[in-house]
Amino acid sequence: MHLPEPFQSLALNLIGERVRSITGSKSSLDDFTKPLGDAGLYGPHSMVWRVHAHFTAMMVGGLSSLIVQSLHPRALAAVWDHSNFRGKLKERLGRTAYFVAATTYGSEALAMGVIQKVNTIHARISGVDLNGQPYVANEPGLLKWVHLVEAWSFLAAYQHLSKQALTPAQCDQYMAEMSRVGHLLGAQDLPLTQTDTEAQLGAYQSSLAFDERAQEIVRVIEAYPTDWFDQPFMNLVMQTAMDIMPGWALALMGRPASCGWQVQARRLAMQVAAEPVQWMLDQQGVAAIAKQRAMG
Repeated sequence: MHLPEPFQSLALNLIGERVRSITGSKSSLDDFTKPLGDAGLYGPHSMVWRVHAHFTAMMVGGLSSLIVQSLHPRALAAVWDHSNFRGKLKERLGRTAYFVAATTYGSEALAMGVIQKVNTIHARISGVDLNGQPYVANEPGLLKWVHLVEAWSFLAAYQHLSKQALTPAQCDQYMAEMSRVGHLLGAQDLPLTQTDTEAQLGAYQSSLAFDERAQEIVRVIEAYPTDWFDQPFMNLVMQTAMDIMPGWALALMGRPASCGWQVQARRLAMQVAAEPVQWMLDQQGVAAIAKQRAMG
């Protein structure tokens, strides 16, 4: 987009305001400005930086991953019993978005700080799921499930929506890079390629269920709170989140996959809708600010 001043500044501010309203973000970009020369855990040339800079793909992948993660009864119980997720969805997603931003684009100290905070919280969480099975939030198997779904969903959304998809080798690089944060959070033996990620996700299928709690999570997410003029965009995000979901997850939920022309129509609409948002973020979003810091 090429706009004359002062229209460009006005457009940037208006779009930024809508992004903050939709995501519930309250974080400050100042967190990502220092120290100069600090590339954080990955750096500007990583695949993680590239994928996570695509705002709409992260929205789509994030909502898709939340639904798929909820299919694991013990993983869901840890969230259900110990958070206000259902009542304050936007706030919870805002905190999750900050964690992803901090570990991706923050300095090494900022990234390690938010990881330590999450690990401390997880260490205090335990209970029993609806089936009477015990859980602890820092169990490596549950942490692995959450990590695999999130990484796979982010990459799937990027590949679906980006106008320049990653090559197979770059997809593997993304998975290998993402394993670093996963291991720091306590997951073990994480896959380093896209193929191995998909295989390990499939191994969890016998443990999954679309029970009453998972159904409630889908209802909560589908009723994502937005202002009325943001609702069409969020409806499109939600539909696209279903489009990128693994077929076995849709089958477990009893939802038929959309036909090809519907998926492609939504994909094109999503790409068009994303243009002004991405234009704004490429200039003054967290990735742009972090790149200035890292190249210091």
